[in-house]
Amino acid sequence: MEYSPLRTALADVVAIPVTPYDAEGAVDRAAYRALLRRLLDGGVKAVTPNGNTGEFYALTLEERRLVTELTVEEAAGRAAVLVGVGHDAATAVEAARHARAAGADMVMVHQPVHPYVAQDGWIDYHRTIAEAVPELGVVPYLRNPLIEGAAIARLGEACPNVIGVKYAVHDATRFAAVARDAGLDRFVWVAGLAELYAPSYWAVGATGFTSGLVNVAPNVSLNMLGALRAGDYPGAMKVWEQIRRFEDLRAERQSANNVTVVKEALAAMGLCRRDVRAPSKPLPEPRRAEVAAIVEGWSV
Repeated sequence: MEYSPLRTALADVVAIPVTPYDAEGAVDRAAYRALLRRLLDGGVKAVTPNGNTGEFYALTLEERRLVTELTVEEAAGRAAVLVGVGHDAATAVEAARHARAAGADMVMVHQPVHPYVAQDGWIDYHRTIAEAVPELGVVPYLRNPLIEGAAIARLGEACPNVIGVKYAVHDATRFAAVARDAGLDRFVWVAGLAELYAPSYWAVGATGFTSGLVNVAPNVSLNMLGALRAGDYPGAMKVWEQIRRFEDLRAERQSANNVTVVKEALAAMGLCRRDVRAPSKPLPEPRRAEVAAIVEGWSV
């Protein structure tokens, strides 16, 4: 198969949409569609429903399917759809096949949550999923610093549809080594730690980055992308400074408020409710005001 269009889509801002809830706690379909349209109208070319910013692990099976279907319908060819799948291998395969049937382009495989991950087992897990949907691009989401580039290379040799890696280890030097050991040109390397890490990862091989902030301010994320593509690192760092406090709030306490801060910003803008599901928690009042003030300064 020809995967070039999918590789191009990954080498961009890969948006991770939030999953808004209504007053009864169910997925708010209308709000979700509206948020997606805002991303698409803002110029986003790749979206990942059922990502971590979408509260993947707090959604039921039926809700994950619903979000997948809503995303494909709303994107309607305007952006590549990269559906998050995971849990046990059988569940991930079922979700990947559903994504294919719904019309998605790719699947992103969440890092296995099993406490005991062997390197060869990691390969087997992803190979099982990739071989089940050879028509789709497959992107492992890698947060484990012990997975070596050689393992990724072996996976790529076995599965041509594994076309990219979302790398989210907090170590740019480690990323540079892994990407080169795996194949810098064989895979599209997506900086999975969003805008604050994008400049350092870009400097050593990434060509795209994921974003939750893009839900709030598509223009800000795309401004950073434009600067990085132009090799304008001072320009990229101006954006970095602009968003630093917002992203620091999301990263506190091992990213406890990763989704919460984004939803709070959207609530301040009147775009969706601030509700998140346990084990996440809404922000206390003083932090709500701070988030609102940050977003107001972005002129979104």
